[in-house]
Amino acid sequence: MSITVSLIVNGKAVTQTCLENTTLVELIREKLQLTGTHVGCDTSQCGACTVHMNGRAVKACTVLAVQAEGAEVVTIEGIGVADNLHPMQSAFKECHGLQCGFCTPGMIMAAIDLVNQKAELDDQSIRKGLEGNICRCTGYHNIVEAVGRAAARMRE
Repeated sequence: MSITVSLIVNGKAVTQTCLENTTLVELIREKLQLTGTHVGCDTSQCGACTVHMNGRAVKACTVLAVQAEGAEVVTIEGIGVADNLHPMQSAFKECHGLQCGFCTPGMIMAAIDLVNQKAELDDQSIRKGLEGNICRCTGYHNIVEAVGRAAARMRE
């Protein structure tokens, strides 16, 4: 059965028709062609599909599109552009917090939420806060460094 979903994505009003079992990540990638949000596991284990919904990080592979009705959704494409990166994007670049880049959009979105939710962050709390996001390439050291650097900038 088809449904119509209306939401705000990266600041723009969007109305799409989709099947009732369409996930938010499918809506984002397939209907809206915003392919920066990745699908890794489809079971919420890896975090590659992390986006912000109403100001909080969610794993878009386990949210139905209909659950996002009326919501404000921000994807990696909505946080910065090449000549004006978000502080988290800049820090990941500066600290070499990525290798293949597959996990990076979800990791950045989760990290932004972590910084916004936690007043104090040290290496251990950053590692704990990003537990739900898996990177198969790095040892996480540079990711943790990037999040710490970005947190300082985001709080300036």
